[in-house]
Amino acid sequence: TSFLTAIDLLYWRDIKQTGIVFGSFLLLLFSLTQFSVVSVVAYLALAALSATISFRIYKSVLQAVQKTDEGHPFKAYLELEITLSQEQIQKYTDCLQFYVNNTLKELRRLFLVQDLVDSLKFAVLMWLLTYVGALFNGLTLLLMAVVSMFTLPVVYVKHQAQIDQYLGLVRTHINAVVAKIQAKIPGAKRHTE
Repeated sequence: TSFLTAIDLLYWRDIKQTGIVFGSFLLLLFSLTQFSVVSVVAYLALAALSATISFRIYKSVLQAVQKTDEGHPFKAYLELEITLSQEQIQKYTDCLQFYVNNTLKELRRLFLVQDLVDSLKFAVLMWLLTYVGALFNGLTLLLMAVVSMFTLPVVYVKHQAQIDQYLGLVRTHINAVVAKIQAKIPGAKRHTE
């Protein structure tokens, strides 16, 4: 069996696999709301160790009773190569460097007001985030994001025509408001979308 891609998981193409991944994420996040990260990691490690030790003992007893010599039950996994090559590490660090550099350039552009309209949009976003932060902590937002990731794509596919219609209306209204604001700010760059 091949592993599902992230898109397959988000669109619930294999309900069993998606349910396992979605349930695992929810269990982890709900656990983090009740316990510290250290406790959650320790409990998960203990659960995994309990399962693997129990399975190893079970297979050893079974081999002794049946007088077989199948070897270590996890031999195939122990022989798997799990190291990253130099090329893979270089690829990931290059990708990370690209995103960090672009983020720093964009933040510099916004904070040093290279474009007044973009900086004002950023300021409004940060102001709105202060209210979001007052209502929710980061873990709650992460929990909402995970639930949204697993539900919104399916809802969109099922109701795409209606959603696109309403998004078009909202986009038209937002563009009209932005145009009015830009008309009142002298020297503001005009954005056309």
